[in-house]
Amino acid sequence: MLRVPRLLGALAGLLAMAAVLTGCGTADGDSGKPSGASGTAGRQRSTPDRVEPLTPAPRPGLPVTVRSADGRDVTVSGADRIVPLSGSLSEIVFSLGLGDRVVARDITATFEQARELPVVTRAHDVSAESVLSLRPTLVLAETTTGPAEAIGQIRAAGIPLVVLDPAKRLGDVGTRIDKVAAALGVPAAGTELRERTESRIEAAKRNIPKSPGSDSNTGTGTGKKPRVAFLYLRGSASVYLLGGAGSGADSLIEAAGGVDAGVDSGLKKDFTPITSEALAKAAPDVILVMSKGLDSVGGVDGLLKIPGVGETPAGLDRRIASVDDGVLLNFGPRTDTVLKSLVEQIHKGGA
Repeated sequence: MLRVPRLLGALAGLLAMAAVLTGCGTADGDSGKPSGASGTAGRQRSTPDRVEPLTPAPRPGLPVTVRSADGRDVTVSGADRIVPLSGSLSEIVFSLGLGDRVVARDITATFEQARELPVVTRAHDVSAESVLSLRPTLVLAETTTGPAEAIGQIRAAGIPLVVLDPAKRLGDVGTRIDKVAAALGVPAAGTELRERTESRIEAAKRNIPKSPGSDSNTGTGTGKKPRVAFLYLRGSASVYLLGGAGSGADSLIEAAGGVDAGVDSGLKKDFTPITSEALAKAAPDVILVMSKGLDSVGGVDGLLKIPGVGETPAGLDRRIASVDDGVLLNFGPRTDTVLKSLVEQIHKGGA
């Protein structure tokens, strides 16, 4: 399971509602293998799940005092034992070249360099005891990290804990990198990583077909931007949500030269339970999903059995775009790879 911070609030309130939705009959949890997945969806797993650290590794200049997103001024005196409490924050720390100083990970940090680190979350809740047992000198969290009691316990133990706002849009990437780098005492490395990341994102945008909606190889197509609906799926928990304004995917879809079908159909909330009526109104040309979510409903064949999905233009044409859970909504140093993948997938024809 992947914890996506901006989904947590929505999921907590929607689980009971989602339980009554009629899902596909092939959901078998996150470990299931997709059946009938398109070639586009399957190809995304071939890319090694690694981050690219800066070299040489920077040397933190400490102590520093930074403003935490919860309004506290936090003084960081050491960064030799770092605990980032989200996969996104872990990705930034490792990309800054400080991965050898990370002593634990959140369950969502699944990239190769972090995979062997001890996990300090239970389900999606932080275990204060697990964190404190590793004697961290700095803990990085997000405003969505919880429970609040665990955060309080870590602070009460005298551990510097810096809270950051979660990233929700492409424009948050640079700010987020700068803030993590500042807390680690490596602002120059932060500038280097931000400039590298933003340059790569701009390069990815340049690959959008000149005639939106056309195939990048043949140049054929409607000349209209593809309508893309982001579906958050967890078949094992009967969670089926349609992304709207503020889902995070809306920013990526727009940057990749598409139209977020949920937003365009009038969805003001970040996530709404999937209904046949909502999907008919969204009328997506392409459906975007996370790879584990697609697996959890039995692949493309299972996805098309969710009420309303098979009747959309995307469902009829089997146009499914899949991106790995560990990078899609991270808004960090690997967001350019997400954009490249989206550009390739949403501007091509059906499976």
